Amino acid sequence: MTKIMDNGKVLSQDELSKDIFSVWIRTDIAKYAAPGQFVNVYTKNPSKLLPRPVSICEADKDSIRLVYRVTGKDTGTAEFSKLEAGDDIKLLGPLGNGFPTDSISSILIGGGIGIPPMLELAKKLEGEKITVLGFRDSDTFLVDDLSQYGRVYIASEDGSIGTKGNVLDAVRKNNLNAKRILACGPTPMLRAIKKYAFENNIECFLSLEEKMACGIGACLACTCKSSEIDSHSKVKNKRVCTEGPVFNAFEVEL
Repeated sequence: MTKIMDNGKVLSQDELSKDIFSVWIRTDIAKYAAPGQFVNVYTKNPSKLLPRPVSICEADKDSIRLVYRVTGKDTGTAEFSKLEAGDDIKLLGPLGNGFPTDSISSILIGGGIGIPPMLELAKKLEGEKITVLGFRDSDTFLVDDLSQYGRVYIASEDGSIGTKGNVLDAVRKNNLNAKRILACGPTPMLRAIKKYAFENNIECFLSLEEKMACGIGACLACTCKSSEIDSHSKVKNKRVCTEGPVFNAFEVEL
């Protein structure tokens, strides 16, 4: 699998909603990116040695789009949010395994900052697709972008937009059906989706969120429990950064 360490060039950056930023970066990584993969983004602060993994939201022939949340005032993501057109940014990628994109009817489910990778997936996925997005409230993002590629349903925790509740409440309320579920979001959401898929005999792939260090499978900091023995660690673990972040739901424990 091709990986590139590249000094990308920032093309533009916008704030989509509170603390959610979208940045387009010109980089050769775009030529090899697949839906569900991610990049390591490096800060220029020498006190922050580890890169920040960020999912690829979109990719074209010479640039990628990253949509990320700023998690604090003195963090790598806070530094990234100050980037302007013309700035350089160091990247490594594309990393990890992506989602399947063959022609099977699919429900795409994104929750919170797990929504961005759904956009490139919706663009590349063959066959019928429906997207379900979960937000805390009416402060949404990427809804219009995703609406270009099929029907979009929304769930919000406070009921201010779409179905009140979680993404599965929206699936049930709207009687949504497909042969496959593809999802990315917080672990409690993924755990519930896995259970729903099992109960309804639906094929399911999940993109796991996990703290990472190296991002290339060397440090074992991002392991998750698996149903089979991993050839690398010789125990029932899988590395989210290399075997994932996308897994068949029934191969991992949540």
